[in-house]
Amino acid sequence: MDFLYNFFLVLHFVGWAIVLGGYIATIKQPEVYRGTLHGALTALVSGIAMVGIGEMGDRDFNMVKIGIKLTVALVVVILALIAKNRPEVAKPGIKHAIGGLTVVNIVLAVFI
Repeated sequence: MDFLYNFFLVLHFVGWAIVLGGYIATIKQPEVYRGTLHGALTALVSGIAMVGIGEMGDRDFNMVKIGIKLTVALVVVILALIAKNRPEVAKPGIKHAIGGLTVVNIVLAVFI
């Protein structure tokens, strides 16, 4: 079970790395990096899988933290979906919101 949990943890890190790396790489461009939606979905699904696998085992989660991180991840996915499907609406504000919320999610994971 630990191997499967760690596998999804690596996928989770890779997903957020795609989102944050894409944001940083295209920070001066107005459009959102095209891999942002895939990275956010990878992080979201792998995070849900990690919680499910951890709950089946003996891991003890702070469910308030998980709920906040889930909400932030869902907002990032929704913003990335809006940016992908309606690029005329996706102003730099959406891009910076995605980058900022990604950093917030990482900070929550580390410090709480």
